[in-house]
Amino acid sequence: MARGFGRREFLIMGSVASGSVLLKACTPGSQEGGSTDSGSASGDTIKVGILHSLSGTMAISEKSVVDAEKLAIKEINEAGGVLGKQIEAIVEDGQSDWDKFSEKAKKLIEQDKVVTVFGCWTSASRKAVKPVFESKDHMLWYPVQYEGQECSKNIFYTGAAPNQQIEPSVDWLLEEYKDKPFFLVGSDYVFPRTANTIIKAQLEAKGGKHVGEEYIQLGSTDVTPVIAKIQAALPEGGVIYNSLNGDTNVAFFKQLQGKGLGPDKYPSMSVSIAEEEVKAIGVEYLKDHYAAWNYFQTVDSPESKKFVEAFKKEYGEDRVVNDPMEASYIMVYLWKQAVEQAGTADDLEKVRAAAIGQEFAAPNGPVKVAGNHHISKTVRIGKIGEDGLFEIVNSTDGPVEPIAWNQFVKDTKGYACDWSDPNKGEKYKI
Repeated sequence: MARGFGRREFLIMGSVASGSVLLKACTPGSQEGGSTDSGSASGDTIKVGILHSLSGTMAISEKSVVDAEKLAIKEINEAGGVLGKQIEAIVEDGQSDWDKFSEKAKKLIEQDKVVTVFGCWTSASRKAVKPVFESKDHMLWYPVQYEGQECSKNIFYTGAAPNQQIEPSVDWLLEEYKDKPFFLVGSDYVFPRTANTIIKAQLEAKGGKHVGEEYIQLGSTDVTPVIAKIQAALPEGGVIYNSLNGDTNVAFFKQLQGKGLGPDKYPSMSVSIAEEEVKAIGVEYLKDHYAAWNYFQTVDSPESKKFVEAFKKEYGEDRVVNDPMEASYIMVYLWKQAVEQAGTADDLEKVRAAAIGQEFAAPNGPVKVAGNHHISKTVRIGKIGEDGLFEIVNSTDGPVEPIAWNQFVKDTKGYACDWSDPNKGEKYKI
């Protein structure tokens, strides 16, 4: 059962082929049409896009979210589809290349005529496609925790906002490890840099201390210089706050342990390592480290058990599920509910309006789409066990409302984002 934050209590990979994948319970009869250029829901099918990295450094994390999206689509199709039609998914590989993400987003919208896209992992890929979706007035569903400081009427964010992951994890560390100094390490792109801006401001506001901040190029395995700096900055030990993404984490944690920087003296808190990554890196390198997410496979609820069982039945008993996979899975259902309430898949303005306020009994707990296009979510911190799964050591009592603009980033204080009221919803670019 969820409870308040207090004292003690996160790939590899399904194979997914790039290209067009038909996820239907019957033979398709798709054809182009519809009321706008946004997509096609005529005939027997509704076409949607799936856009993730199936190759490159981010494939370690993104292949499995495609599996989760495909599972949701299969379940929906087997239950009768959407508006009586089957969903046809067209899968594209962003190749861990942000220009490629933009190119593939344009293809899905302009050539394939999809009605929505489920996709991206890194904030770099999301920011690469954001202008595409805005210029085409189209729709993206984005499933991964991120740095906030953004709202777009063309994007729905089903991962955590900073107040649903970063901020509460720092608060917990300050309580659990009290006077221990922080060293911040991340991949060199927008999410880790903005996350660390938030963390530094939060530490300053709450009397914490950070003694170092280093970045590693996304995809690089040259982690030795950073580990040397951690050792020099934290000779007596301290907290490592880790926002590395992709397979850089493999080299980082292996070398961290090899240098004797174990969790007994150097506990780390990760925000991009979950069950899939633990499996890929090796539990022997990660045991007793922490991660902050909204969902872990070990969540003890009927919805979580059903999700785990369905995923393993589809992809194999040796597979695990994690937070981004859960957020990917539920966003397909939230889109479905919005389409059914709107009575159309093609009229994206109606679908966007209908999406706000949608509720779903998710594996992580009850969620609701807020006016700022983010969702309410329960916050959890997990400790990695010998089985590669997470012991949930802290959680909120229930869902936390999403705040897109972080309170610790001064130049975004007071910004509003409420698409439930067309007169209030505005886009800000920083």
